[in-house]
Amino acid sequence: MPKYVIEREVPGAGKLTAEQLKAISQTSCGVLSNLGPEIQWVHSYVTADKIYCIYNAPNEEMILEHAKQGGLPANSISKVSAIIDPVTAE
Repeated sequence: MPKYVIEREVPGAGKLTAEQLKAISQTSCGVLSNLGPEIQWVHSYVTADKIYCIYNAPNEEMILEHAKQGGLPANSISKVSAIIDPVTAE
């Protein structure tokens, strides 16, 4: 299944409390449950003003639907073409 990186512009994201992050996560998981097993949230990285999410999904449209239903921005969606890490250098 294709993997995507979603960039979400969330001003002040890095200052969100653990409870606020939990609420965002719960909303996302609720929408994922409704959309079915074809779309999966892998994990996210929270920075000062953005959240970068890694998702497995059959297409970009499903990611956009997740964002719409969850009330989350999806400012940029990029399909991953390859994954590299230190082992790639060996």
